[in-house]
Amino acid sequence: MKTKVLVIDDSALIRSLLSEIINDTKDLEVVGTAPDPLVAREMIKQLNPDVLTLDVEMPRMDGLDFLEKLMRLRPMPVLMVSTLTEKGSEITLRALELGATDFVTKPKMGISQGMQQYADEITDKIRTASRAKVSTLQSIAKASNTQVQQNAIRNPLISSEKLLIIGASTGGTEAIKSVLMQMPSDCPGILITQHMPAGFTKSFAERLNTLCKIAVKEAVDGERVLPGHAYIAPGDKHLLLGRSGANYVTKLSDSEPVNRHKPSVDVLFDSAALNAGKNAVGIILTGMGKDGAAGMLRMKNAGAYNFSQNEESCVVYGMPREAVAHGGVHEVGHLKDLPRMVLHYLATNSERALRV
Repeated sequence: MKTKVLVIDDSALIRSLLSEIINDTKDLEVVGTAPDPLVAREMIKQLNPDVLTLDVEMPRMDGLDFLEKLMRLRPMPVLMVSTLTEKGSEITLRALELGATDFVTKPKMGISQGMQQYADEITDKIRTASRAKVSTLQSIAKASNTQVQQNAIRNPLISSEKLLIIGASTGGTEAIKSVLMQMPSDCPGILITQHMPAGFTKSFAERLNTLCKIAVKEAVDGERVLPGHAYIAPGDKHLLLGRSGANYVTKLSDSEPVNRHKPSVDVLFDSAALNAGKNAVGIILTGMGKDGAAGMLRMKNAGAYNFSQNEESCVVYGMPREAVAHGGVHEVGHLKDLPRMVLHYLATNSERALRV
């Protein structure tokens, strides 16, 4: 049975191109198109689609207003179609907080040709959205927007040599926010790869920086990794952990995509295995596919200790499942419990080292 898609966009050209791309697959079909949310509202009742694609900026009713009402009254998978602008990125991040599963960006120039180049990404993300647990995404967002910040964990004495290495994909923006908002200001330095296109990671980092007790920023090349700081891979570069003398530093690479991703979680995890070994703690969060699974096993073999988000709390249980199947995970936990589990391990490990 084909996945039924409703396309909502005020541009007739975009509606046509998206329909062509989606209908060109064997497992997806466009059951209707709407020029604005008011028309879409009636079509949803009539057509009962499995997934919506939703433009961010539209006439008659803003995409965010529609998404908020939809998630309250009839929660369902929504793939946002965003513009690659500062305003567009901020609106898109807000859409993810409201419960959108993921987003794709409209190409800036040569829209007909550009949309065809995005065909694989669009169809892959629609398939992923159709499998996503929207209720889980909503509960994560609700928790991180209300109570998590009040419950930042007190950090026992932890070695400054330790590092947290995090990878995520679909559903990861809210999962990462949930983890970072529970981190105390003196936690170990954190490196993060989240599958996200260029132009959005800077806004994502800035948004987290206003919410967390730790400092959060988009990573730059050659910066010293400090405790109480989190560094997020730019959307068009691989992030690696490097060494400069006694210090850990960030490294950026413009090399080819790995597992079809740039940034890639495997690239980050491999660099942590090579340069941090037993001082690294790996965390793999919600996401589709297998990126990070092989790298997490290499981290484990190098002496790192690794955690995975459990199936219940994942929006998409793909990457964590693969990491567990590869044998690279030591402990599995619910998203809300992972920060406490990680800090407990670090504290216990530090106390053991002090006794030796």
